[in-house]
Amino acid sequence: MKVLVADKFEKSGLDGLTRAGCDVVYEPDLKDESLAHAIGSTGAEVLIVRSTKVTSAMLDAGRLSLIVRAGAGYNTIDVAGASKRGIYVSNCPGKNAIAVAELAFALMLALDRRVPDNVAELRAGKWNKKEYSRAEGLFGKTIGLLGAGSIAQEMIRRAAGFGMNVVLWSRRYSGQDRPIDDAEARDLGVDAAARAVRIDLAPDPGQVASRADILSVHLALSPDTKALVNAALLDRLKPGAMFINTARGEIVDYAALADAVRRKSIRVGVDVFANEPSAATGEFDTELVKLPGVYGTHHIGASTDQAQEAIAAETVRIVRSYKETGQVPNVVNLAKRTPATHMLVVRHRDRPGVLADVFNHLRGDNLNVQETENIVFEGAEAAVARINLDGEPSPSLCDRIVQNGDILDLQVVQL
Repeated sequence: MKVLVADKFEKSGLDGLTRAGCDVVYEPDLKDESLAHAIGSTGAEVLIVRSTKVTSAMLDAGRLSLIVRAGAGYNTIDVAGASKRGIYVSNCPGKNAIAVAELAFALMLALDRRVPDNVAELRAGKWNKKEYSRAEGLFGKTIGLLGAGSIAQEMIRRAAGFGMNVVLWSRRYSGQDRPIDDAEARDLGVDAAARAVRIDLAPDPGQVASRADILSVHLALSPDTKALVNAALLDRLKPGAMFINTARGEIVDYAALADAVRRKSIRVGVDVFANEPSAATGEFDTELVKLPGVYGTHHIGASTDQAQEAIAAETVRIVRSYKETGQVPNVVNLAKRTPATHMLVVRHRDRPGVLADVFNHLRGDNLNVQETENIVFEGAEAAVARINLDGEPSPSLCDRIVQNGDILDLQVVQL
């Protein structure tokens, strides 16, 4: 199996792919037209990317059957285009959660203690202990979390260590306004130590913002979350509150955030931007990070050695599974439920051509097979096939199918 790696990737991951029997092509600087050309020229079946964009046109350039996002978010991949072409898209959820949570807390602490400003004045030869001795501290503060996924769960654990209370919202708990119960705490991976602090659900993002001293975003980018953090939500923050975004830049209206900084002295720590350069280095100009009380980093949330090694290992696991079993862990673009309306259950002799004859009859009546499974009985003399269809087979079609002497029984089930 040929694998094209089109982004920076850990050596341990490259070695793991090779040990799995893959023919690995490592071209970490491929972008745009050069990536499309490489997909075609290498004949790769598997493409591994991190932040590189994968467009619909690229999918037509070769014979890809699997794209692995070596990370969590996959908004840079044309998932709909991949689904249309029958290409699996997989990711590595949760493997960078600790790294992102650590950066979010680094930004909070830096804002509270104004660490970058301390450093800048010392480097400029200035001593100003009087100014920088003023800080609030995090203990006893309430951190508001938008999202309840793996990163938010790591945030809860760290908030407990700092003695902070938590209020959170996610679509899973939308409309609920109460403390979490023990079962929900277990679902969130919250241990006994974290349960020592108060963890409340809020019914909507605005309620989280109004109750929080610090609002931190941990949502995936989707049509529902794009610009979710807008002027109306930011107006719910207390004057002087902190806002942290280590998720996706497009989730936040940064013009509205800059306005909130000016009007309400909101303190901001951001690692992601909607207009980030496509290359690893380059010119970058945004109004927000020039404002006082705003600290920015270079989209480095997942960029720790620990996180990258974990992501590399998970990527190898995905590719190995696909190569050896045909199954793709963490696939993100399979139908959530079958589009089929009826199931045809066929007990039959386990002989060549029996199911082919059934499928020919179905095609003759313009019925599409959505999913199928065939289970063989002990001794391999008989089997039962469950065939999900996009319509109801007619009685006359069923009669024609059972005329084959190798058909033992036939049943139609409405789904």
